[in-house]
Amino acid sequence: MTATKTVETAIPTLTTDRLTLRPLDSSDVPDFVEIWSDAEFTRYIGGRCDPDSVWHAMAGNIGCWALTGVGPWAVVERSTGSLVGRAGLWTEPGWPGIEAVWFIRRDRWGRGYAREAATAAIGWVFAQRPDLDEVVSVILPENTASVRVAEQLGMTPQRLEFLHGEDHAIYTITRTAWAAALPAPAVQNAH
Repeated sequence: MTATKTVETAIPTLTTDRLTLRPLDSSDVPDFVEIWSDAEFTRYIGGRCDPDSVWHAMAGNIGCWALTGVGPWAVVERSTGSLVGRAGLWTEPGWPGIEAVWFIRRDRWGRGYAREAATAAIGWVFAQRPDLDEVVSVILPENTASVRVAEQLGMTPQRLEFLHGEDHAIYTITRTAWAAALPAPAVQNAH
C-alpha cells in the first residue's frame, strides 16, 4: 500500500479592484448551472449544466485545493455581489504544470474580469510557492478569446500537448517574466 500525501490548506479569499475570489460554496450551484447552460460559454470548455454535474465539478475543484494546495475560486463582482464565474489555479496528475484558469459568464465578457482574476491567482501562487518556476495555461488553439487573455498576462505559447482527447496549446509565464511584466497586483488576502 502506498501512502499519499494530502495538502492541508485553507482556501484564501482574494480581493481585487472589482472582484472577490472566494471559496466555492454549495449555494453557488444554481448560478453555475445558469452559467454553464450557455452553449457559447461552454463552446471550448465543455461541461454539463445539470445540478448534479455542476456539484460534482465543484467538489473536484475544492478537492484540487485539498490535494495540491491550489484550486479555483468563485469570482464575485464586487459592485453587484453577483457570481460571475470561476477562476484560479488547477493541476492534476500528468498536467503540464500549475495552470491559471478563467471561466467568466458571457454577459461579463469584454470587461477584463478574466485577466483581473488570473492576475490575482498567478500573483498569489508565485507568492505562496517560491520554488514554482512557471505557471501555464492550457488552451484550445481556436479559443481566441482565451489566447488573448493569456497574451495579456504575458504568457507565450510553448508547445502543443494532447490532453483530455484534444491538442491544446500550452502557454507559459516564468516567475522572472511575471515579475518583470506585471508588478504585484493589488490583491488583499481576506484571511
